[in-house]
Amino acid sequence: MERNTNIEEDSIAKGSKQSNILPLWGNERTMNLNPLILTNIQSSSYFKVNLYELKTYHEVVDEIYYQVTHLEPWEKGSRRTSGQTGMCGGVRGVGAGGIVSTAYCLLYKLYTLKLTKKQLNGLITHCDSPYIRALGFMYIRYVLPPSNLLEWYEPYLQDEEELDVKAGGGQMMSIGTMLRQWLVKLDWFSTLFPRIPVPIQQKIQKFLSENGAPQVSHARDEGAKYNERSQKDWTRERDNVREDIRRDFLRNDERDRRDYRHSSSRGKSPDRGKYRDDKGHKSNYKWDKGKNFKRDRSRSPYRSSSHSHSSSRRDYKDRESYRR
Repeated sequence: MERNTNIEEDSIAKGSKQSNILPLWGNERTMNLNPLILTNIQSSSYFKVNLYELKTYHEVVDEIYYQVTHLEPWEKGSRRTSGQTGMCGGVRGVGAGGIVSTAYCLLYKLYTLKLTKKQLNGLITHCDSPYIRALGFMYIRYVLPPSNLLEWYEPYLQDEEELDVKAGGGQMMSIGTMLRQWLVKLDWFSTLFPRIPVPIQQKIQKFLSENGAPQVSHARDEGAKYNERSQKDWTRERDNVREDIRRDFLRNDERDRRDYRHSSSRGKSPDRGKYRDDKGHKSNYKWDKGKNFKRDRSRSPYRSSSHSHSSSRRDYKDRESYRR
């Protein structure tokens, strides 16, 4: 009897341990981070020296409380992308590196600790600092499967606690707004979040629209608010332009067919074998081509000596016959 109870206790303990393990998604070696950011984290003295001494979860949480002041991947003014275009700058996170931020160093340090569900819940519900909570939510966005994002984020989509996310300050944002942005947009300052599969992204969009969550505007849609005309006016104007082009095309096509029928009634096609010279007169293209071709051949510098002698002899005989 005691043996059976011990077996049941062991199975319950194993089940609880299994339920406390977080599933990982994507590249487990890189944590789905941008390669340039990951390289700068692993080579930074802060990560190799300072964070190496932190061995426990609570020590890392305390370090976040004292050191993190923003959520950008680079420190202010350390990354120069002024002369870069295309894929070498902007949000792609490639090109020239800089000083990686303490926030991303600590985020990767949390990943090396292999957090459990209990520890991750402790991060996102922490009451001491909003940056501790933000790194917990960022850990979810980078590491957990996309199908679990809404399950973790849903209770906090209306959270009003604010934090400054920009390096150097100046961009206050609530936790709820930040989470909604992470669900619908990939861009985050100078890097990209992992992509969410299209079916899951559609479910997230449907959930946000049905629950009345404020929509996050994309950068390409922001210019629409400056347009005074409605979409119907644009559509009507575009259709009118297309109708005018279609009428002009039909009119020109009908005129060409009429000219062709008129010329065919005379037994020949219009201007067949003719072309207009510089003065606008019609001439026989074949005859002029042959004449010009002969003239070019007689003056060609690439003629052989035999051709030149034969042509001069022929010209001499022609002149003699003309005199006679």
